[in-house]
Amino acid sequence: MSEDTAPDPSHPSIGEVRENHRFDPAPLEAWFRANVESPPEPLELSQFNRGASNPTFLLTAGAKRWVMRKKPPGQLLASAHQVEREYRVMSALGSIGFPVPRMRALCEDTSVVGTAFYVMDFLEGRIFRDARLPGVAPAERTAIYANLIDTLARLHEVDFAAIGLADYGRPGNYFQRQMDRWTKQYRGAESELIPEMEHLIQALPGLLPTTDDVGIAHGDYRLENVMFHPTEPRIIAVLDWELSTLGHPLADIAYVCILHHSRSESWGTLDGVDLKAAGIPREEEVVAAYCRRTGRASIEGFNALLAFSMFRLASIGQGVFKRNLTGIGTGAASTDNSNTRQLAATACAVLDR
Repeated sequence: MSEDTAPDPSHPSIGEVRENHRFDPAPLEAWFRANVESPPEPLELSQFNRGASNPTFLLTAGAKRWVMRKKPPGQLLASAHQVEREYRVMSALGSIGFPVPRMRALCEDTSVVGTAFYVMDFLEGRIFRDARLPGVAPAERTAIYANLIDTLARLHEVDFAAIGLADYGRPGNYFQRQMDRWTKQYRGAESELIPEMEHLIQALPGLLPTTDDVGIAHGDYRLENVMFHPTEPRIIAVLDWELSTLGHPLADIAYVCILHHSRSESWGTLDGVDLKAAGIPREEEVVAAYCRRTGRASIEGFNALLAFSMFRLASIGQGVFKRNLTGIGTGAASTDNSNTRQLAATACAVLDR
């Protein structure tokens, strides 16, 4: 796996391990040599400068590289930061050739680095942090977004029971369970009264689908969380599976479309882009492409699905804000919670359009 904040999507932004994420590297090296590989060179540790949830590290020994993801330190919200689930779902999907990194080992012994963690292979590829794809030709932009949608449809077609994931989540009543979960997560990290969040908590349960379509739902599927081939518009790895579960597949395609409403430079935005000239699909074209690929005639109640996805993302953002505020997050402490408020307001506007 590779991460990136630099303009060149093929070069990850890596630095020293942050002070609040440091641990004694000796137990890690001993575990690594016993469970992954025992290279002749010593293991060196650095940290990717991206990742708002699970701290991610680069392990290097000579010319060889691996990636480690762990839970953050400190007291965590219930059911958050489940690196064990990331490891399990990627291991299963890798067994059928779905594009994920090769999983090497999972460690649930907290005496090694302080939390559970796993190690996977490092991949060479491109991660596009800017959804506007600057410097990319319009035809390639079109191909990149087409492959993003096609890979999501491919995920939703996976026979999850056949690859050992029948118990990966509770099938059925997905949206009600998700509303309960993210309302609870939001309350656990709440730092102020946001009227729009209160409105969404009240309104959404009565608007969301009650059908029991079930597939593997990624939970955070977007351009920034996939890696493309170094030179081709082809996904070689889908990343960041922390929020994945068995769920309603329409939640993922709605989440992809947040991009068309987002104003956040850090999360991703298409604000101000002439989409037709840029070769980037409009929201309705994204939905239509997904429907064609999955054999659906249309998606009813899409506004509610999109508003739910924004509510969920706002709840996640509130948790990130609270962790940073208390000094255990991956970012600097800040009193600016405008992203959560903006997402909630946008979700309310989507419900009314």
